[in-house]
Amino acid sequence: MKKFTITMIFMFIALMVFPQKKYEYKVITSVESIVPMGLGRSRIIETKEETNAANFTTQRTNGKKSHQKEAKRSEAKVNNFAETKLLNFYSGVGINFQNIASNDALITDVINKVINEGWELAFVASGVESDAGKGDGKGLFITRYIFKRAVK
Repeated sequence: MKKFTITMIFMFIALMVFPQKKYEYKVITSVESIVPMGLGRSRIIETKEETNAANFTTQRTNGKKSHQKEAKRSEAKVNNFAETKLLNFYSGVGINFQNIASNDALITDVINKVINEGWELAFVASGVESDAGKGDGKGLFITRYIFKRAVK
């Protein structure tokens, strides 16, 4: 029991002496079209300006009353962002593996540049809105790359 108590005291002191790091985060999004014949638009999007989400956040008072109309969507849009073209997954005859390999090379280049700026890839989240069947012909593959770096 005595060893446990001493260990806990040292752990507590260590937590006090070595404060936890604080991080800032950056999100880069790739949107890859699965529309055939090159008709879709595929891009890597990286915002170049910050915004304050609190300016567009409201509180509900009783579960029904909201002040969302006070938060204007047009004011939430950022104007300064980088847009890197990607190739579409499909060509006229189906899946185009050369396009996929080309996109991988472009995405890797963007990731490497961000890492060289001191960011660390922390999380990756992806989703698909796929073709809903005959006559749809629309869809996309979206991936969010979430980077972090310690705040100095």
